[in-house]
Amino acid sequence: MVSDAEWKRIRGRLRFGQVLTGTVVKVPRPGAIGVFVDVGLEVGGFVDVLLLPLVPERWPTEGTVTAFEVWWADERWQLRLKPVDPAYLREDFAEFAARWRPRWSTEVGQPVEPAPEAADG
Repeated sequence: MVSDAEWKRIRGRLRFGQVLTGTVVKVPRPGAIGVFVDVGLEVGGFVDVLLLPLVPERWPTEGTVTAFEVWWADERWQLRLKPVDPAYLREDFAEFAARWRPRWSTEVGQPVEPAPEAADG
């Protein structure tokens, strides 16, 4: 487990859309939750069911090594990931992103942890 300060430091090194290679370590309930991924950081990665194909048989299985993009990271000590390989990505991802994350294309490359606000002086 990492401290809040360590998690903030990790997030500070990440950018939305950054590609990381990871190994799927757990698929607890195919079709229901998502998959847990080890990307070699001090915190785990997770791909939400909403980003995976509708047919669970198309999901990556435990032991699968593939590329993932940084999709989200907030105060929770977990990195949210998006599969890069279209075989592991929901079929209508473009429409999904347009509806639920319309600024995704402009967020790619931006820091996950925003720069601290300048103190008023």
